[in-house]
Amino acid sequence: MAYVEGRIIHDADSHLMELSDCLDPYFEAKLLAKYHALPGFVSRAKRQAKAAEAKASQADAAFRAGAEANILLRKNYEAQGAFISNDRPAALNTLGFASQLVFTTWCLGNFGLDQSDDMELCYAAATAHNRMMTDFCKVDRRLLPTAQVPLEDIARAKACARQAIELGAKALMVPSKCPQHHSPSHVGLDAVWGLAQEAGVPILFHVGGEEKLDPAYKVNGLPPVPDFHGGDDNFTSVSYMPIPNAAMQTLATMIFDGVFDRFPGLKFGAIELGAAWVPGWMRSMDSAASAFIKNEARLQKLSAKPSEIVRRQLRVTPYPHEDAGWIAREAGAEICMFSSDYPHVEGGRNPLKRFDTATEGCTPAAVDAFYAGNFIDMMGAALPEDLRRPAHLLAA
Repeated sequence: MAYVEGRIIHDADSHLMELSDCLDPYFEAKLLAKYHALPGFVSRAKRQAKAAEAKASQADAAFRAGAEANILLRKNYEAQGAFISNDRPAALNTLGFASQLVFTTWCLGNFGLDQSDDMELCYAAATAHNRMMTDFCKVDRRLLPTAQVPLEDIARAKACARQAIELGAKALMVPSKCPQHHSPSHVGLDAVWGLAQEAGVPILFHVGGEEKLDPAYKVNGLPPVPDFHGGDDNFTSVSYMPIPNAAMQTLATMIFDGVFDRFPGLKFGAIELGAAWVPGWMRSMDSAASAFIKNEARLQKLSAKPSEIVRRQLRVTPYPHEDAGWIAREAGAEICMFSSDYPHVEGGRNPLKRFDTATEGCTPAAVDAFYAGNFIDMMGAALPEDLRRPAHLLAA
């Protein structure tokens, strides 16, 4: 029996849990040793003891026999299809989702290379990721691979985006954090947005590419706070708070500088960045536009109020602990999408129940928009027609 039955639900956020050698076959040979020496690579590789144990478990017939019964109980490396591509379709069948956007875990943040001075390695890592991700997802059309496109070097960004689309990426993921030497709204990047619009793939922001908490906030003279994941990352209530900050600034800048208007057919997504911030952010942008419109020609040229542009082109995923119904009522029913975060711990063991509870009282149209319609709208041509509302899922 599937987790979801008799409903059309698209999953706007799922992940791989890659092993440390996942990029090796896809990396430029001349740069592989340099990649392995990165502090980001070394620190992540050291934390993969559990991955080795899970790899052994995934080869055990008795363990594998329990995959369906434990589809949302086994997390990270223990989850079905976490790093074995041939297992992922079975996991998706058990989950019952119509499709899944698939993101990396290992490569989130591109190993800090976007903020480095080594652009050759930066784009080599992104390209290796894109090859790996599109290769993994070839096993099933319902798996929609995302590609990374660093925005640091305008010419390289265009080439990276073009190649990712040619590889079969269904969405382009860009950092929330501002590039080192220019704005994310720089007109030179119009080439990237133009490629995405022409191909019908959305531009996505995802947790991992944001400005991190200043570590000084943790120096409070008190005992360390337990980590959410049970590890030593120290992901706590305080470090949670700034997660959407960079996305708010970047998206506002792109709206004010006319990027959304220059590409009205392009859709954007803010994934695993929460959504409780969205209603107030929309009102703040409207307030800013009203306050500065007399002096700023760019604001005078906007096609609509910033909040209306958001409803037209931006989609977001609330965390399961957020009140998705309230967000939809305050920001607009066009905004929010369902996500499972499979197989990450943060997604919880029953995300459907939590989101169903949160959307009680919403209209049937708003509920459908949350679980399916808004995702279909965001994905556009990247989501084949036959995958949008498969009749067999309604009959399940």
